This record gives sequence, structure tokens and C-alpha cells, in this order.
Amino acid sequence: MTGSGAVAPESIVFRPLSSQADYEACIELQRLTWGRDFSDAVPLSIQKIIPKVGGVVAGAFAPDGRMLAFVLGLTGWRDGRPIHWSHMLAVDPEARDLGLGTRLKLYQRELLLPVGVEEVEWTFDPLEARNAHLNFNHLGAGVASYVRDMYEGELWSDLARGIGTDRLIVSWRIAGERVERALGGEPPDASRFHGAPVANPAPGEEPPAPGVPRVRIEVPANIQAVKEAHPEEGRTWRMSTRRAFEFYLGRDYRVEAFFRDPETGRCFYGLEH
Repeated sequence: MTGSGAVAPESIVFRPLSSQADYEACIELQRLTWGRDFSDAVPLSIQKIIPKVGGVVAGAFAPDGRMLAFVLGLTGWRDGRPIHWSHMLAVDPEARDLGLGTRLKLYQRELLLPVGVEEVEWTFDPLEARNAHLNFNHLGAGVASYVRDMYEGELWSDLARGIGTDRLIVSWRIAGERVERALGGEPPDASRFHGAPVANPAPGEEPPAPGVPRVRIEVPANIQAVKEAHPEEGRTWRMSTRRAFEFYLGRDYRVEAFFRDPETGRCFYGLEH
């Protein structure tokens, strides 16, 4: 690719993967995203099987056939109803200003709603502010739980190296009002969290008092840049956010918003009891 500017957004085609070239391009994009030594790439044979049992393996393609992004997920049953686990989504670094993450999730939603799937789950690193913004503000997703070191021992990903693999499990209720509002350009209202106490304060700052109705959990605007420049600071962010999420989610607080403070540029999750 010579840059995403060479591709007009309206010319991008969204479709299921269907050829040997498609499957191989998907594997290559996995390695481009998670590192050349990525050992957990979904192989060609599994990519072919997933759609045959109700899953989704789809991509975004430039007019010349180049894969710009892909999404991959499996459909199963829980408590007597269908549920979809969205396992992977990756966007070519040169195409990250085309909104392909959002557009692929919407394409995934279009494929799932007609077959009766109304809930989609996936994981993401809560330290990745860009992903949090996509999940909460563009898609209208919520949080099901926090999992400490979900992929323990799997240090195959350049993105996880040095900070571990703590994850938030996202619950995306694709037929719900919250999602409809977000897709209509009305992200969750974060204004009520401005000025709420920070649950993982910097050294020397006071933690919030017990029983407050709302708190903020701060994350860096770019954790990858932080850990590259100051590895120990990246680990500090992980531990402080882990303590805060586990403490408040364990006491029935809900993650209701993600926002960037317009005055300071600092990024926060908003939690409410």
C-alpha cells in the first residue's frame, strides 16, 4: 500500500473471505498487527471452516483486491440462545484513517442480526485508548467483565509485550437501544463523569472516598508509545488500572463511558454505581 489516501472510502468493498489469496492475506495481516513471531495466527483451514458453522470471516478490500482489514468470529450457544465471539479484528496500519474498524463491525452486525444473533462479545486491552473509543463511542458496547492476564504465558504479541494481557470482555448488544443511539451519532454521555474522582490516582494524589457514585479510571492516550519510551511506566499503568477495575467492577459499578478530557487531553473510563 502506498498510503490510505490512495483509497477512496466509498470504493472499499466489504465481503466474506472466499479465496486462497484472501486467507493468506488474512494471515499476513495478523502477523503485521501482532508481530512476525505471532504464533496464534488463525490458519487457512480454520478460516474456511468458521463460516460453515455460523461464524464470520470477512474483510475490507481496496478496488484492486488488497485486503485492508478483516474481522473473524465464531458463533455458539449460551443459556439457550445464540451468541457470537468476535475473536480478531485488524486494520492495515496504512489504512487506519478510513474508519474500517467501525465499518467492519457494522458489516459483522449486518451478517449476524438476520440469523438471530443479538449479542456479540470480544476482548480488548483497557489500556488501548483507541480501541476503547471505538468500542464505546462508535459502537455503543458495554463491559461484561475484567479478566486478569487472559492470555497468560502467550507473549507472542508485540502489543502485549511488557504489559501482559489483561482484558475487558465487551458485550455488544447489537439489537439494543444503546447501540442504535451510538450508531446514530449519539455516544454515551460522559459529561456527568467530568470532575469525578480518579480511581487510580498518580502517586501523591488521594484515592476516591468509599461509596462515591461515580469514578474515573485513567489510561494513557497511547500505551504503546509509553511502554516503548518508559517500559516501567507501562507496567505501572497496568497495575493501577487492574486494581481499579477489579475493585469497582467487583462492587457492581458499571463502565458507562470512555472520553478524553478536552482541556488536558487525558483519557478516562467513567464508572457508575
